[in-house]
Amino acid sequence: MKRWMILFLLPLLVAQSGDGCTADPPKSDSGIKKASVEVPVGSDGFTVEQNNIRDRLISDNKPGSIKHLYVISAYSGQTIIYSTVRGKVTSGGKRLTPTSVHVDDGSGSHRFYGFEVLGRETSEVLQDDGSYGSSMDYLFWWDTKGVYHQHYVNGGQILHISDQPLAVKGIIINMAATGE
Repeated sequence: MKRWMILFLLPLLVAQSGDGCTADPPKSDSGIKKASVEVPVGSDGFTVEQNNIRDRLISDNKPGSIKHLYVISAYSGQTIIYSTVRGKVTSGGKRLTPTSVHVDDGSGSHRFYGFEVLGRETSEVLQDDGSYGSSMDYLFWWDTKGVYHQHYVNGGQILHISDQPLAVKGIIINMAATGE
């Protein structure tokens, strides 16, 4: 190798190696440095958060599972609505297909903006539960009797969903008692 190449490349290699060159961590305007932490993993190699998400997906998709939905007043603490849930509660914004796709501009050029779905490209990512879209707007579910329910959430409501019934003092609207 020519001597001039060595003289040119050596400073670049030293700079790239990080020896003696440590970048300062990011700082806020007040001079506080970014904090870092090493998150421990379990014997399965996953964090507690990853296991919680995995277990929720498994629980939500367990065939024959029953959940219990409570709508509680944030003002009085009273249970306003109770319903059994067959399977899981789903947000109204969820979809089986993306809400937007890239449409070809007719020039014949192929520009890739995201993922291909049904022959079109979308920037939306298929979520862990196999759906597209966002959460809330409204919730919908089927109860254990097969009755469809749709609930619009607005101010003053606390939603609680459990795989076991709760001991509540009273229920104003008991959807489980419908038709009895």
